[in-house]
Amino acid sequence: MRTLFRLLKESIEGGAPAVMVTVVASSGSTPRGTGAHMLVNGRGRIRGTIGGGAVEHRAEQIAAHILETKQSHLESFCLRKNDIQDLGMICGGDVSVYFTYLAAGDEEVIRLTDQIEACYQRGVDSWLLLDVTEGGRGQMLLCEGADSREAAQEQMRSEGKRYYCDKLTQSETVYIFGGGHVAQALVPVLSAVDFRCVVLEDREEFCKPELFPGAVRTILVDPLKISQYVQVTEHDYACIMTRGHKDDMLMQAQMMDTPVSYIGVIGSAKKKAGVSARLKEMGYTDQDLARITTPIGLSIHAETPAEIAVSIAGQLIAVRAGRR
Repeated sequence: MRTLFRLLKESIEGGAPAVMVTVVASSGSTPRGTGAHMLVNGRGRIRGTIGGGAVEHRAEQIAAHILETKQSHLESFCLRKNDIQDLGMICGGDVSVYFTYLAAGDEEVIRLTDQIEACYQRGVDSWLLLDVTEGGRGQMLLCEGADSREAAQEQMRSEGKRYYCDKLTQSETVYIFGGGHVAQALVPVLSAVDFRCVVLEDREEFCKPELFPGAVRTILVDPLKISQYVQVTEHDYACIMTRGHKDDMLMQAQMMDTPVSYIGVIGSAKKKAGVSARLKEMGYTDQDLARITTPIGLSIHAETPAEIAVSIAGQLIAVRAGRR
């Protein structure tokens, strides 16, 4: 989503109007669920997907028409054979898609994209409210914090408007301990799927921001005093991949003293056994150690830093999806 809004800003600042295509309701079996987004301009689809196939092809055709009419519009598709809007996709579900027309040079939309980018950089909770009232113009409103969202929803209800609410950003951070080759491959991958990354390293040569495109911070730390640099919450993730077993163990111990939701550690099963024994000697219990995922990442026979990065990103995506 972050990249989608960046491209939206580029399009309308560059003089090209665009259409935001959003799945605002779905039931049964559909290609993509509620919250799927696609951005279309005069060149066609430029980012995102609402499921591919016939439904996406038809949505692109509708978006092209809306670029001409300049009228936002709600469209419903029934994905059942011989039903209204039959698309030949016998999924057994229904989907409602809102097409938001966004004019070239629209200063309000440009400000919105800047606000969204700021939310990603700050890692705050934010929601996007989309006015889907029939005959409306599909106004988008960004709300920071639950109180702001609830107030905006109440205001829209009092005005008799229909709206769709989408969680846009969340106050969660991936703390990556160690700045070696795997970390350098991991940060761009995680950033591309909207994780906020902070790298912590005690070696100055491995703590240079230019090594980690997409990271919001790189911090040179004392490995014994992590809490002096960051405050880890229950919304956050820890990926531990320092230069050795001893440092990994120090990071694990400090992370187990926080409410962090995920602790992943690079390494083998043999390494896990040795480190676990040392942590028990330090007073940590089997229940504490059960919080640790090691080896980190999905089991896809990854070998290179890039492959390991993909396996870790896949695991974090699964963890994130299970929390929402």
